[in-house]
Amino acid sequence: MTPESHPPTPDLPAGPDDDARPEPPPGCPAHGRGPGGLARLHESDDLKKLYEHLRAEHGPVAPVLIHDDLPLWVVLGHAESQQLVRSPAQFCKDSRIWSALRDGLVKPDHPLMPHIAWQPMCAHAEGEEHRRWRGAIDTAVAATDFRSLRRHVNRSVQRVVNRFCEAGEADLVSQYAEHLPMAVMCHVLGMPDEYDDRMVQAARDMIRGTETAIASNAFVMAALERLTARRRAEPLGDFAGHLVSHPAGLTDEEVSQHLRVVLIAAYEATANLLANVLRQVLIDPRFRSQLNGGQMTVPQAVEQLLWDEPPFSTIFAYYAKQDTELGGRRIRKGDGLLFAPAPANVDPRVRPDPTADMQGNRSHLAFGGGTHECPGQDIGRVIAEVGVDALLMRLPDVELSVTEEELTFTESIASRHLVSLPVHFTPRPQQEITQVPSHENEAPARRDWQIGVNRPRGASAGAGAEAGVGGGGAATVAAAAAVPAQASAPDTGPASAVGPGSGGGPLPAGEPVPQRPVPPPPVAEAAPPRGAWQRFLRWWRGY
Repeated sequence: MTPESHPPTPDLPAGPDDDARPEPPPGCPAHGRGPGGLARLHESDDLKKLYEHLRAEHGPVAPVLIHDDLPLWVVLGHAESQQLVRSPAQFCKDSRIWSALRDGLVKPDHPLMPHIAWQPMCAHAEGEEHRRWRGAIDTAVAATDFRSLRRHVNRSVQRVVNRFCEAGEADLVSQYAEHLPMAVMCHVLGMPDEYDDRMVQAARDMIRGTETAIASNAFVMAALERLTARRRAEPLGDFAGHLVSHPAGLTDEEVSQHLRVVLIAAYEATANLLANVLRQVLIDPRFRSQLNGGQMTVPQAVEQLLWDEPPFSTIFAYYAKQDTELGGRRIRKGDGLLFAPAPANVDPRVRPDPTADMQGNRSHLAFGGGTHECPGQDIGRVIAEVGVDALLMRLPDVELSVTEEELTFTESIASRHLVSLPVHFTPRPQQEITQVPSHENEAPARRDWQIGVNRPRGASAGAGAEAGVGGGGAATVAAAAAVPAQASAPDTGPASAVGPGSGGGPLPAGEPVPQRPVPPPPVAEAAPPRGAWQRFLRWWRGY
């Protein structure tokens, strides 16, 4: 299917009296069309099927309706999406040129108004104004210490998992995936005290286009405005502090609006991504075995899910600056277009087999593209990668408590959200937040990074560390086992050749060496790893 195979259309068929198109049969994903026979995106309960129906009917660019039957184009093709976001001379994100808005068709309380209405922030700006605002965002992101960020994500994982680890069961959506990103992002922005259940609910609600979306947006903005006022009075080195002190001289309104851009983009994307990766690990044994067996790393798993389940189904919105053509469709000046990563990522022209392994391929559109590419994507990746890895370290035997078919999703135009992910696992005690997440509760975790070598459970921490130095592996363990018994300190190890009840005298030659029980090591902070590779990993993870 190519753009040329679809002849240009003269207009967006949005007139209320246009009934030229027949109604689709009941059960069809496009059933319940609006004026002009166009599908209503906001009424669909299966957008994946609807997008494929629209692709088959219209090609890579399809006319649709949103709330109040406002007409838009939805871009379904991968190449067309790239053209949309990388052609600033033809398309922009300034909604003030949108025909429906200029004609008074968009009500002030429209559910999507928090996304559509022009606001003084880089997501809606172009040209020099965009460069000024985006420059401040990019500077603040560049100042992020990602090693410290990883450490904070690990500690946030400890806090969140400690809430349910002793119960032996949990919902990894409502108790984990929805909370971890918000806890981390509130810390990154500089307002850790604002993190609570209400902030999580408001951030989730404001992008769904619900009747309470405007009120939720106001709640989030009030918190960000308080943060801006505090940083104006007392600048610090957090994200808000960098925005306030940036040479571009952002106003308080500009600072708070851009804090919202980063908070909501990073939070919503990461919460959905985290839930989707955990779901895939739990429902697909092959996926989990690839992680456990080393064929796939957690970052690779995250990238695969960015192809399969992008956090945002669509991103609002682009507008035509002039009469143009896209995907064989004639686009009029002032028309609105939805950038849609979900259908674009499965465009059969670039991905004939939607189940294909996409490891190593980062050409997905999950974070947008062009000048408006998501500024917080690297922060979101770190939260998702560490969040998955650390949870599996804390709960290595976690299993799904329901069948895959029982898992449900809620959908909006913006995103597809997993409702719940009930799991069960062996109850485990809480851990100190400064401890590296681990399933070994009797002593702080150690990472020897050996392949094919299992350290005895009673081995000392020092012996374990030395076994991993320089990747010595099995050879080092074997050498340690060959050390003569006389070289060991008396009564300290399992190989001490001492006769029971003989006052410490040696056993006669040829007698078997009795094995004495080894007391468990005391719970204490593990000594820093002595191997260069171990030290690097410990430094990288923030410990």
